[in-house]
Amino acid sequence: MIERKEISTRMSKIVQHNGVIYFAGIVPRDKTLDVKGQTLDVLEIAHDLFEKVGTTKEYLLRAEIYLKDIDRDFKAFNEVYDAWVSKENPPARACVEASMSTPQTLVEIVFTAVKVV
Repeated sequence: MIERKEISTRMSKIVQHNGVIYFAGIVPRDKTLDVKGQTLDVLEIAHDLFEKVGTTKEYLLRAEIYLKDIDRDFKAFNEVYDAWVSKENPPARACVEASMSTPQTLVEIVFTAVKVV
């Protein structure tokens, strides 16, 4: 069975199937922040979503990271991400440069996790 949460006409923010949780791309609420601030915002949103569906960052399988300007922001992004990510259970990861949905968006992250509770 497939379970969908936070559904709109365009997408589901969360889809669960066979114990795997797929999260839609998470963008910052406050797009006036620099990349570190936007990254912290995205990770806070992710934490809240993880709690809502019964997982934690320790059970992440994959993180797909999109940066607006990878040359400018890769190091600063990693400073925040490296402090946050589970050292014992880091997910598989990809990090690429991408055009964003708004000019102010500097980071977007897509997570896949295992349901644990």
